[in-house]
Amino acid sequence: MQKSYRVGIVGATGMVGQRFVTLLDGHPLFTPVALLASARSAGKRYEDAVGDKWAMSVPLPAYAKDMTVLDAEADAASLVGKVDFVFCAVNMKKDAIRALEERYAKLEIPVVSNNSAHRFTPDVPMIIPEINADHLAVIDAQKERLGTKRGFIAVKSNCSLQSYVPLLHPLKRFGIKCAAVTTYQAISGAGKTFETMPEIVDNVIPYIGGEEEKSEQEPLKIWGSVQGGVIKNAEGPAITAQCLRVPVSDGHTAAVFVSFEKKPSKEEILKAWQTFGGEPQALCLPSAPKQFIHYFEEDDRPQAKLDRMTENGMAVCAGRLREDILFDYKFIGLSHNTLRGAAGGAVLLAELLAAKNYI
Repeated sequence: MQKSYRVGIVGATGMVGQRFVTLLDGHPLFTPVALLASARSAGKRYEDAVGDKWAMSVPLPAYAKDMTVLDAEADAASLVGKVDFVFCAVNMKKDAIRALEERYAKLEIPVVSNNSAHRFTPDVPMIIPEINADHLAVIDAQKERLGTKRGFIAVKSNCSLQSYVPLLHPLKRFGIKCAAVTTYQAISGAGKTFETMPEIVDNVIPYIGGEEEKSEQEPLKIWGSVQGGVIKNAEGPAITAQCLRVPVSDGHTAAVFVSFEKKPSKEEILKAWQTFGGEPQALCLPSAPKQFIHYFEEDDRPQAKLDRMTENGMAVCAGRLREDILFDYKFIGLSHNTLRGAAGGAVLLAELLAAKNYI
């Protein structure tokens, strides 16, 4: 792995883009050299383009303040030879995002995407690095389709999945028959703060557009396999989901119910969680949590406010594992939605891609 990669952030003024800007401040491998956003922000200093919309709890990094924002569409070609890859987190219609990301890839600029537009493109890997790093093998077929030597697109999965899929995955050895999940999702997942989303105060909104479909379908791609140059989805296990927006700043919580072909003991589940790790841990990637899954014995944990920053917000937390009268077991999961679930997960994916010599 080379010492430093030159990075562009496409969509740098949005909430996830801002998180990229903070995470890459002093990153040991990745140096941001270009910040890109919409035409209305292009030409401005980054600090001026963000203005009073800076939503992070830490100050705007000094390195970014005076960088001139480029136009994500009009200035794409100007990045050729100047960046090794880009992170992409833009707020556009899906067709426009698909076209934009393919344009960067065809310019031989690899794209590590936080967007949903390409998650079901058959030859685009959708990665949770600890779970399906082997799906990176499909990139070769994608390059052939795009006609590129270096350029490709790799995406991370939806933020809500991080709160329960990593907890279900180590239990697949026991033969998961089905699972039901309800997610309680933070407002930052909508790019909002309490100041910009006053309707959430003293309220729960029982609908988030598209989230339930993503929560039920994306795990099947993650658990699928690379066959014939595409990723073939797994046939199961079946997951049914409900997704609610709740008055929490950061941190998605999941209430999970699961049944098995061969019911494990509680001790077997806890051991499976405790011992589970993947490529990021084996490779000691900079953003990887040392312990991927943290289990809390207390009845009132994990809590978003207390536990979302476990291992710099990159771990997945679990608690309240117990038997159920309808399913075999039920438990609670928690993940930080803009760290593990968004920008942090994308940075970890990029670290994996670098370690595997894809970028």
